[in-house]
Formats: sequence, C-alpha cells, structure tokens
Amino acid sequence: MSSARYPGAKPSLIVRKLHPENQETPIHFITGDEIDHKMFYRRNHFSYPTLTYSNYWLPINGSVVSPRIFSVQDILKLPSRTITAVLECAGNKRSLFEPKVFGEQWENGGISQGRWKGVPLRTLLELTGIQAGATEVVVEGYDYGKRTDLDNIYTYARSLPLEKALHPDTIIAYAYNDQPIPFKHGYPLRLIVPQWYGMASVKWIKQVSIVDSPFKGPFQSIDYMYYPNKENDNNSFPVTTINVNSTIQRPLNMEVLDTGKHIIKGIAWTGKGFISKVEISTDFGKTWSYANIMNQDQERYRWFSWSYEWVVLEKGDYTIMVKATDSHNQSQPTSPFWNRKGYGYNAITKIKIRIE
Repeated sequence: MSSARYPGAKPSLIVRKLHPENQETPIHFITGDEIDHKMFYRRNHFSYPTLTYSNYWLPINGSVVSPRIFSVQDILKLPSRTITAVLECAGNKRSLFEPKVFGEQWENGGISQGRWKGVPLRTLLELTGIQAGATEVVVEGYDYGKRTDLDNIYTYARSLPLEKALHPDTIIAYAYNDQPIPFKHGYPLRLIVPQWYGMASVKWIKQVSIVDSPFKGPFQSIDYMYYPNKENDNNSFPVTTINVNSTIQRPLNMEVLDTGKHIIKGIAWTGKGFISKVEISTDFGKTWSYANIMNQDQERYRWFSWSYEWVVLEKGDYTIMVKATDSHNQSQPTSPFWNRKGYGYNAITKIKIRIE
C-alpha cells in the first residue's frame, strides 16, 4: 500500500516468518537514509532470549593475557565511536534466485541502515591482551535453540578473523540513532561489522572468546557458506563481504504509469569502497544512461541514494534495469551467482512497467 496514495496509511514490516520472527523493511516506502528501529528488518534463527540489564556482564576469555568481565557501565565509560552502516541479510533477494532455493523468501527489504554507537571491539581486546598464535575472535549471542538439521541445542555464534575483529570500525554497539539499542535488535550489546553481511553482527552478546584454531560452529561452517553445487558441498566458501547491489524504490514493479516525466529512484551499496556509478536502462539493456548519485561524499559504509528523470512518450510495456558499480570496479552481474542456500543475490535490478 502506498502512503502517497493513501495519506492515512503507514508502511509496516513485511512478515516472512512469525516464529522465530523474520520481517523485512518496506524498502520501497522508505524515504530517508536512516531507518527507524520499528522499520528495521528483523532476522532471527531462534526465539528472543530472556535478558535483564541489571545482571548483564560481558566476559572476554580464551587466548587472552588477562581474562576480564565488563559491565555495561564499564563499556559506557570507554571512548566511543559512531558509524552509519548498512546491515544487509545475506539472504536478501533470495526469492529472486532461479532455480528457487529454500529458506526465508526475502524480497528487497532484508536491508536497513542507521547510526550505531559503541566501543571498538579492539579497545576491549587491548585491555585483555591477545596471546601469540590467536587467529579468530568468536562472538556468542544469548539466543539459542534447536536446529532442524542437527539433533542438538545451539547458541548463535560467529567468528571473525583477527584482522577484521581489530578493525577500528568493528564495534560493540549499545545505541542506535541516539537511543539504546531496542531489545529486538540486540539490546543491550550487539556487534556491528561494517561491510560484511548481517550474520556477522551478533546480537545480545553473551561472551567474546579469542581462539587459536578455526571456529566450527554450525552458523560458521554449515550456514553462511556459498554452496555452488546443488548435490554436494564441493567448492564451498564462506559468506563475508557484501556484494555490490542496488534496489529500485520508485516506481514499483508492475506499476501502471501515464506518459510523461517520471522520477526513477533507489539505493545502491557495496561492501568494498564506495559506489562510483549507477547506470539505468529503460529499454531492456539496449542503451544505458548514468543516474544521479546524490550523496557520493558520504561515509563509505552507507548506501548511496540515486535518481533518474525518465521521459516516456510512447505507451507500452517497459523493463527498467539498474546496474551499480563500486570503486573496486565491481558491477552487478547479468545473472546472479547461484548457490544452494541463496546468499548474496546481486544481479542487475529489474522491474516491469506499463505505460498507458
């Protein structure tokens, strides 16, 4: 439902699954660059955990010189860092894969962004010290449950290579858009890993452990792996950096428009560098024009808004295509990299329009 056509209407999250809760952002009806927490997409593997702020502590252990337990007040006293960053579910646009793949059938709304404030994970690790030979940092959440493929109970846990964990913009966040992080998005502490897909940004942090061997938890070694073969696990590799991508917000797919002038608008983003150009075709890829990128001087972890003025005088059916390119010369491909679990879809964006 368009709030522009129905002034009293308000967009709402789009339900993909109720238990556990998985809902996507109504990205086509979002007009700003910072998403209110009520419209931020929700991706859960299990039910929400039960936590109390008063009994919350953050242990850092493993291959460290001096294991420590931090209170939230300890963390709030440390020098903070605020970053605006895209968080994108690795399964965003999964519904577009052909042949179809199993999993939550996300359309275009498994993505949101806003301002995160917290303490660099590096700061806490410097206070504990890291032993020689350490290779990864494991972050475990309080959310847990039984997996359908394994006969056991697991907490949600992921690891980062030491280099990524020590990046100054990898933060343990406690605020979102100048307010405490809402419970459904990881309160009181969650990890934010810019440039990587959202599975790395663990919510409701239970503990941080430094290890000297590869972490093999199921959300590291089974899920969030690219499996290019349908029948076996050959040539698999881990999901990490966000692919260059774009979404058309206006007009809507299958919309009917009049002849005349129309503004085509949307967002583009990447996990490497920044968006250097956005190209648009209104004739199914026969010719391409440059869209106007409105905020190229922004922080590199954000999405880039773009627009294009389309003058159409002939009635008929049209396919609009958008292709983003980043500063590392990566462009959206014509066809997606098909993989069995449906991660990282980033093929050229397409919608169909009828002019009457």
